[in-house]
Amino acid sequence: SALDADKAPSNQTLQMPGVAPVPCRENLNTTTDPTAAGLSMTLGIVSNIIALIILAKAYARLRKRSKATFLLFASSLVATDLAGHVIPGTLVLRLYTSGNTGGLCNQPDGTCHFLGGSMVFFGLCPLFLGCVMAMERCMGVTQPLLHARMVCTAHTKMVVVMIWLLALSVALLPFFHLGTYTYQFPWTWCFIKVLDNTSITDLIFVLLFSGLGLAALAVALVCNTISGVTLVIARLRRKKCQRRSAKSHDIEMVVQLVGIMVTSCICWSPLLVSMAITA
Repeated sequence: SALDADKAPSNQTLQMPGVAPVPCRENLNTTTDPTAAGLSMTLGIVSNIIALIILAKAYARLRKRSKATFLLFASSLVATDLAGHVIPGTLVLRLYTSGNTGGLCNQPDGTCHFLGGSMVFFGLCPLFLGCVMAMERCMGVTQPLLHARMVCTAHTKMVVVMIWLLALSVALLPFFHLGTYTYQFPWTWCFIKVLDNTSITDLIFVLLFSGLGLAALAVALVCNTISGVTLVIARLRRKKCQRRSAKSHDIEMVVQLVGIMVTSCICWSPLLVSMAITA
């Protein structure tokens, strides 16, 4: 048996006449160590559980106050991030320990599709939630009367569900042949197909994912900037009065939002920008 003369050998799938295709990871000389992935998953789970406990106690104490909406959004963000560590992390560790991907590099299986969809869903949800939280605080700081009339717990829960449905709709597009999920080096995780034989639907899906993510970050940046500037101006003009605690709560929430936004930018901007440029 001999390799097809028209195809150069690669570190992916090697096919020989009369020989079954070999999973791509078996052609690699690299050794995959799941320690880093396991530590990252464990740290994420523990920190999110602690954050959920703190937020649950705060929400029970401030359920009827203006801060309750922010805490509900924050709890949804932490719960989503917790699920985003557990579900994809478990699948990644399974691929690390199984020794193969369960399929060929260019032929992703059901595990790859589910893992890729999970990566997109749990990637977009925190970005969308951070954006909506920034918009909610911006309205609360700049238009407190409108915020009190428009924003309530029922509306907040509805918005969270709509965000989950929107992210799920985007993640399911490859199942309707509008984009592709494929194994990524070192073949222990799956994500959107960006390189090698991409179709027009792949490019559209890449641009949709990166565009939505960058738009959410941009809107959060604008809203947090407006909220911060408004609070600084109000604090400079404010005289001593009984509303100091309310202003302190606003400042605390905006500072937390800025922390969320900076973390999201550091974690996601390089990937989103590179995907858009590559497309």
